Amino acid sequence: MDATAQPAMIRLSGVGKTYADGTVAVHELDLAVAPGELVCLVGPSGCGKSTTLKMINRLIEPTTGTVEVDGEDVTHGDPVALRRSIGYVIQQVGLFPHQTIETNVMTVPLLYGESRSTARSRAHELMELVGLDAATYAGRYPHQLSGGQRQRVGVARALAADPPVLLMDEPFGAVDPVVRVRLQEEFKTLQRDLGKTVVLVTHDIDEAVRLGDRVAVFAAGGRLAQVATPAELLARPADDYVADFVGSTSGLRRLTVTAIDPDHLEPMDGVNASELAGVVDVGATLEEALAAMLRDDRPMVGVKDGARFVGVLTPTGIHSALRASLVD
Repeated sequence: MDATAQPAMIRLSGVGKTYADGTVAVHELDLAVAPGELVCLVGPSGCGKSTTLKMINRLIEPTTGTVEVDGEDVTHGDPVALRRSIGYVIQQVGLFPHQTIETNVMTVPLLYGESRSTARSRAHELMELVGLDAATYAGRYPHQLSGGQRQRVGVARALAADPPVLLMDEPFGAVDPVVRVRLQEEFKTLQRDLGKTVVLVTHDIDEAVRLGDRVAVFAAGGRLAQVATPAELLARPADDYVADFVGSTSGLRRLTVTAIDPDHLEPMDGVNASELAGVVDVGATLEEALAAMLRDDRPMVGVKDGARFVGVLTPTGIHSALRASLVD
């Protein structure tokens, strides 16, 4: 998809940042993010991805170019009003330690003039939405929560003013790996349900592939090396730099972003149920199907579309699907 030709909730046009000592943090770049899209900015440390994110809400002022949010050039507007209208989540969350969880989440609605009762009701609703029981956690303080719980509060606070845009800078980097994966999956579902436009910075290609509708790979000097869907990025890196960044395990990562294709299924005829490693939905990924085979030590998995069996997937079918994705 050529994002520049699509309606955009966020559009960066020639946006760059050069500091007074001549250091180029971000080379002039063009990037458009469609309404409801989640775009991950990924790359090594110092490549300009966090600087790019902060230029969207003008925590860092761009040296060149324009930033549009929902069709409006915000480059020269009121930066404080802009920041209040955009959700912002960072790695260390940034909760106010002396305030309860309820009050932390109420902060932005109160700044907008909401009544305390309306803001409190909204805070409780959002706490439930991110998986925190309001009756249990509303009166607690940040130090009484785990890292994963604090991160959930950070997301709830960012959503409190119902912003159309959410910016996230390494939001899950401070939690342990098991909790991190769970938070990623829960956030992806939440983002899809709410339809928010999200730009998320990460140094982790696995996180970018897992979460992003598209992935923007940054290279040194703040240059945009490639913007593509996860499947396109893994199958067809634009150059050697992107190929090296994606890594030698890109084939395994492609399993996570390649959906089961009915064209690569075999018929159910003559298949004994004891040969099946359970059943997966036709909308599942190849990774989910392969995981079922490995878990149950079976040579194939059944595939259903609703209540209807549509065939079985074997390792040969997985291989065929991966090969087909290289030439699509």
